[in-house]
Amino acid sequence: MKKFMDDNFMLNNETATKLFNDYAKDMPIFDYHCHLSPQMMYEDKPFENITQIFLGCDHYKWTYMRSNGIDASYISGDKSDYDQLYHWTHLKLKKYFNVNEVVTQKNCDTIWEKCNKVIKETKMSPSTLINQSNVAVLCTTDDPIDSLEYHKLIAEKGH
Repeated sequence: MKKFMDDNFMLNNETATKLFNDYAKDMPIFDYHCHLSPQMMYEDKPFENITQIFLGCDHYKWTYMRSNGIDASYISGDKSDYDQLYHWTHLKLKKYFNVNEVVTQKNCDTIWEKCNKVIKETKMSPSTLINQSNVAVLCTTDDPIDSLEYHKLIAEKGH
């Protein structure tokens, strides 16, 4: 049986493994639908914890969670960031925090602490994640009535 979360865990055959590893893996990302706000990108403040990174700006994740019966208090409600974390994703844990185990009730405290230690030690911020992910183009999903103030400030900053 294939090891959970190995480097090829989503690749189901030899062709997929070859195509991904030889061609796609190191290609730059063109993100035409980013959920980071221009203000967050401009200010580039370090995140406080892993929940802010995984769930903070992505309404699609919130919708998915709601449609799967997760109470709104765990999504955008009054539950702590810690309580909201359990419901999202092993892929990002591996890629950005080198966490390879399945999140369980027994190890979630350890994973929470490990990830937040990485965030604090590296001062992980929006630009850190964008650069680590090899993003070449990033387009935001602004509100139609946004002033574009932060787009102008980012352009002036030279990002």
